[in-house]
Amino acid sequence: MRIGIPTETKPDEHRVALTPAGAEALTGSGHQVLVQENAGLGSYISDNDYAAAGAYIVGAATDVWSSADLIVKVKEPQEEELAYLSRDQILFTFLHLVAYPKVASALCESGTTSVAYETVKLPGGALPLLAPMSQIAGRMATQVGARFLEKSGGGRGVLMGGVPGVEPAEVVVIGGGMAGANALRVAVGMGANVKVFDLNPARLREIDDLYRGAVTTLFANQADVRAAALQADLVVGAVLLPGARAPRVLTAEDVRDMKAGSVVVDIAIDQGGCFETSRETRHSDPTYLVDDVVHYAVGNIPGAVPRTATFALANSTIPYVRLLADHGVDAAIERRPELGEGLNTRNGSVTNETVRRALDG
Repeated sequence: MRIGIPTETKPDEHRVALTPAGAEALTGSGHQVLVQENAGLGSYISDNDYAAAGAYIVGAATDVWSSADLIVKVKEPQEEELAYLSRDQILFTFLHLVAYPKVASALCESGTTSVAYETVKLPGGALPLLAPMSQIAGRMATQVGARFLEKSGGGRGVLMGGVPGVEPAEVVVIGGGMAGANALRVAVGMGANVKVFDLNPARLREIDDLYRGAVTTLFANQADVRAAALQADLVVGAVLLPGARAPRVLTAEDVRDMKAGSVVVDIAIDQGGCFETSRETRHSDPTYLVDDVVHYAVGNIPGAVPRTATFALANSTIPYVRLLADHGVDAAIERRPELGEGLNTRNGSVTNETVRRALDG
């Protein structure tokens, strides 16, 4: 099979979907790998690195898209890429179609078979291809939150860990899953006072056991989340319903009543956002103010650390890329049923029920 790796075109996106080691594994299995020129430069991977692994370097995006049977990307196709979509092609990437309905329409109109990283789900509910990016996004959320709490970042001038005689920052993490757990891990490490909300009592018990009471664990309900947010210096929204629109956990009224100079970080923005006041931003212009509250809602947070993120993502995706290349979609799903959950569009229709309901709603 011919596998195409185009250069990412989403603004401020510097990741690449394949590492040289992945290219070597695929070419060693008899597949042809086409990498667009300079696709890896943002992650400090050169064309020579790919060529040494057996890949062919292709100059134009059109040549990659038109020649490949399987397109492997990081982010959803951008406006200029929608015209490249083809019925005879498999697209394997992050899609987040509920946040990008125009991409869903283009995939259906073209008849493209698309498999979304974020909805590949193991029987126990784990999301193996989303997990590494959730880990990075969670850790980055606290890191950038601390930066924008600084006065120069537009915040109220609070140091996360405080100093002797002065209280540390109050941090609220909404959602105790993969992203939220990593956000609170960094917040605790920075010395903040941390509260975490979740709907799963078992998950709250796990967090309590892990941190031995150093993190306040709370069952999520609207009144308590609002009360905590109004006292917080930093709120991290890390809720997830795989494939569906993120639930709104803070209203515009809640944000209006928060402390001036506080910061909210919306990790769920690529699923529509979990704060009513959220709108997607980019790394080159990451924040905006609503009622004197700093909002950070970058849609590709791991893109800030592209080298780390590229290798973390490829470590998880390569086995599935090889499976799709070796066997095609149907046989790959037979061997790894979780890929069936990842199938989002085929033959002009949205095939994932959760995604379809979210788009219809």
